[in-house]
Amino acid sequence: MLATSTRLLQLLSLLQSHQHWTGTALAAELGVTPRTVRNDVERLRELGYPVHATPGVGGGYALGSGATLPPLLLDDEEAVAVAVGLRTAAGGAVTGMEETSVRALAKLEMMLPSRLRRRINGMQSYTVAIAGEGPMAAPAVDPSVLTGLVAVCRDHERLRFDYASNSGATTRRTVKPYRIAHLGGRWYFVAYDIDAAEWQTFRVDRMTPRIPTGPRFVPRPPPPEGLTEHVTHGAATATWEYRARVRIHAPVEVVAARLPRTAGVLTAVDDEHCDLDSGADDPATMLRYLSMLDLDFSVAEAPELAVEVRKLAERYRRAVARTADGSTPS
Repeated sequence: MLATSTRLLQLLSLLQSHQHWTGTALAAELGVTPRTVRNDVERLRELGYPVHATPGVGGGYALGSGATLPPLLLDDEEAVAVAVGLRTAAGGAVTGMEETSVRALAKLEMMLPSRLRRRINGMQSYTVAIAGEGPMAAPAVDPSVLTGLVAVCRDHERLRFDYASNSGATTRRTVKPYRIAHLGGRWYFVAYDIDAAEWQTFRVDRMTPRIPTGPRFVPRPPPPEGLTEHVTHGAATATWEYRARVRIHAPVEVVAARLPRTAGVLTAVDDEHCDLDSGADDPATMLRYLSMLDLDFSVAEAPELAVEVRKLAERYRRAVARTADGSTPS
């Protein structure tokens, strides 16, 4: 009975790993006969798993969707990903899902082996979610990079990595890791840069960690302004390819109420003006943010942005211009 139960779990895992299996391939993977595979498939069906069979040449087995949710088998990486996602939702990142996420997380963590629980606890302890507005489409991040960064934060190990600019140029960095932060749809890595002798914020999607890590170090006190302020400021100033200072013709309080914190750093000039130090992947993106303010601004200290303003102004002029016969000029 033990051998049969173990084999059923192995069969279920195989069926969940690929959309289609031939009976011969399953028999070879399990070390049994095709007849035993057919019998085991029937047992899975009795347990509520909808295993579909297709006869003939090219036929085989596929795990379908059913009316109820049977138990799932997850590998280590999948279990970590699910648990981290549930913890994020349980913390209120997904409105209305908090209670359900807590229940599901409790069931999952009860079954996790200690090695996975330690990894997940590391993700919880060394990642910070910061409220804020984000980009329309955030760049993808390799989950293995995230878990690796959590490990060096947890174990206090120095890290070397290649860091890519928006243009693709790379530099080598050596840092003392501190925390991972999630802000506005992007992942950021907060660390003390040894060569620059200062705290810095890096975009995780631009990092390529180097192995091996180490040596270990004594943790430093956190950034003096606090982690949230450091990451918010760093996301607005240190991680973009294009940077500019723009003067906005409105009180700093008015502008702050309309801009997300990640848009940049505001400095009051007088009661009616303030400066915005901001950044973006390109000047056109920055101009789109500024246009949504619905406030007057000047770009005397931002020549690349001035070019984009002229291009946009000309596009708007053409949009409303009419020739004598009522047609729109080309």
